[in-house]
Amino acid sequence: MSIRTRLTLWYVGLLAVLLIVFGVALYSTVYITSYQEVDRSLQQRASDIQASLATVITLQDDFVSIIRRGGLVLPNADVFSNGDIYVQLRSLDGRIISRSENLGNQYLVIPPDQHERAKNGEVVPSDFTVNKTRLRAYVAPIVIKSGKVVGYIELAQSLRQVDNTLRDLATLIVVSIGAGLIVAAVGGWFIAGNILDPINRVTITAQKIARARDLGRRIEVPETVDEVGRLAMTFNEMLARIEELFRAQQRFVADVSHELRSPLTAVRGNLDLLKRGAANDVEERAQMIDAMDSETSRMSRLVSDLLLLARQDSGVPIAKQPIELDTLLLEVYRQAQVTAKGVHLALGAEDQAIIVGDRDRLKQVLLNLVDNAVKYTPPGGKVTLSLAKDDSWVKIAVQDTGIGIANENIPNLFDRFYRVDKARARDAGGTGLGLAIAKSVVDAHNGRITVESQMGRGSVFTVWLPIGEAKPAMDASPVKPPARLALHET
Repeated sequence: MSIRTRLTLWYVGLLAVLLIVFGVALYSTVYITSYQEVDRSLQQRASDIQASLATVITLQDDFVSIIRRGGLVLPNADVFSNGDIYVQLRSLDGRIISRSENLGNQYLVIPPDQHERAKNGEVVPSDFTVNKTRLRAYVAPIVIKSGKVVGYIELAQSLRQVDNTLRDLATLIVVSIGAGLIVAAVGGWFIAGNILDPINRVTITAQKIARARDLGRRIEVPETVDEVGRLAMTFNEMLARIEELFRAQQRFVADVSHELRSPLTAVRGNLDLLKRGAANDVEERAQMIDAMDSETSRMSRLVSDLLLLARQDSGVPIAKQPIELDTLLLEVYRQAQVTAKGVHLALGAEDQAIIVGDRDRLKQVLLNLVDNAVKYTPPGGKVTLSLAKDDSWVKIAVQDTGIGIANENIPNLFDRFYRVDKARARDAGGTGLGLAIAKSVVDAHNGRITVESQMGRGSVFTVWLPIGEAKPAMDASPVKPPARLALHET
């Protein structure tokens, strides 16, 4: 069942309950009011008759004997009747003394129990039927001075008008409820359709995007920023993110293919030469073997880096153990001196700091940063390692006096396979994954890495790591790195 149908049924059902409750309440009110009005009318007539009889009774001494002799003069019952009210006076022994002419040759036959109740002072109306006509009966006692009940005033009123009114009202309520529900169903169906139409358009557009694989297409956002508008904007943001990830994946696959194709081509070329007899020349054979060894080593590094990135992307948890960063920095400094190649490697400020994390991965990050700094610093230049801390964060800076990085390249430095100078980096044996791995490891430690550079004056890569169980870097507010760290010094 569609949401539109369910909304319509809920709307109609709720309205039906409300209308039925209202109809029952209205009918009950009119029913009770109508009967109360009839009872008040009969009671008023009974009071008028009692008042008139009281005058007659006070003027005559022996009420009972006068009745028996037929000498009692009573007011005509027609004085108190009208077309719908019938009046009948009855003595205690059941003899009818007087009745109104609108009764014709009929008599009021009141249920006996009502006489007994009237005799005991209980005046309670009751209903009875004569010739398929419902009547409302009211019996009041005739009392003499001594308080003795000597007769009854019997009144009856036809309920035909009341029944007709109630029947017409019931018909009107049923017809009104039925018509109201039909109108509500039709209106609710169109209203629900109008409300759900934007969502339906979002669904259709999403289906077209999925079928056409056109991630560049976007959903039209309504002018009114309501729930549907926010849904469309959120969906567009999700599409943009998916498109970005999809394009990144395509670039990643293309870059991996390209990176692997070059060494594979070199290895295959050398193998072809060996097959053609180049193996007879010992010197040439040694060169080809060295070239193949270099290319296979390069492929091995690439595969290892890709495996490490895959482990990072899959959310493999890092090892958590206390790390003395000053000791780790000193190890990196000593190891990097072996490959400095004419670049002066120095230690700057070095505070003592302990964090919780993975020692091997952080060492790899620092070695990658130092290795990059040495590669892009000409002989005679300087690379400085420093460590500082405050209450919540540790800052490790790798500063060089190399060629620098253009501002337009800085935002892409940590993208996978991105190189500022692709030819030089490949000749140097790089895979273009070192900085991507560094950022991934630092992110896993809830830290962040920043870059500052000036063309021809050098660069500063700064790693920020939280002390202890610090919050993730995106939620923290670490001390901002200085705008410049004396990049002009040598």
